[in-house]
Amino acid sequence: MDLKKAKVLVTGGSLGIGYAAAKTLIEAGAKVVICGRDEAKLEKAAKEIGAIPVRADVSKEEDIVTLVRETIEKLDGYNVLINNAAYGYFSPLQAIDTVKFNEVLMTNITGAMICGRESAKYFSEKNYGNIVNIASSAGTGGFANGSPYCATKFALRGMNECWRAELRKHNIRVMLVNPSEVQTDFGINAGGKPRDFNPTKLEGTHIAHLIKSMLEMDDKGFIPEAGVWATNPQ
Repeated sequence: MDLKKAKVLVTGGSLGIGYAAAKTLIEAGAKVVICGRDEAKLEKAAKEIGAIPVRADVSKEEDIVTLVRETIEKLDGYNVLINNAAYGYFSPLQAIDTVKFNEVLMTNITGAMICGRESAKYFSEKNYGNIVNIASSAGTGGFANGSPYCATKFALRGMNECWRAELRKHNIRVMLVNPSEVQTDFGINAGGKPRDFNPTKLEGTHIAHLIKSMLEMDDKGFIPEAGVWATNPQ
C-alpha cells in the first residue's frame, strides 16, 4: 500500500514496539492514532511523534468499540490496525495465579480479538484493510515459566490464521509479526529487573522496519507471517 494513504490505529502505542511502529509509519507519511491506558504517557508519546492520542484500555470491550469509532472519525477513514497491546505474565505451572492468568488473556487475546472484530467490520464495508497482529517467538515455541504468555501468543497466531481465511475475500490482508527478544520495558512491566542496554540485541525500530515493509508491499500480495531475530546476540 501507499503509506501516504495509510490511516492507522496502533494499540499500545505509547511505548515499546507500538511507539516505534507509530513513529516509523508517521515518518513515512501515514496518519496514526495511538492508544494506551496511561493518559500522561500517551499524550507525551503522541506529542513526540505527531500521533493522535485516544485513551483506551483494550481489556475493556466498550473502550475498544469507542476507540475504533473515534479512530475512523479522527482520521476520516481507517485502513490499518496494528494489534500490538499486550503484556507478559510468567510463572511455573504449579504457581500460576488464576486471576493473573485470566487478566493477561483478557488483554492479549480477548482485547486483540475485539480490536480485530471492530476493525474488520469497517474494513469489510470498505472492501479493503490491513491487520498486523504482533505476536512473538513465544507463539512458536514454549519455554519454562512461559505458560501464561505463550498461551496468549499461540492463540493469537491461531486467530490470525482464521482471520486471514475469512477476510481475504474482502481484500483485507491479515499479517503476523513474531519478534524475538526486543529491548523495551516489557520485561520490567512483567516483574523483571532492569537490564543494561545491549547493542547486539533487537530494539523496537527493528520490528517497526518489518511492519512498514509488510504494509508497503503492493496490495496484490501480502506476507502472512514473519519473524525478527537478532543476528548474534551476546
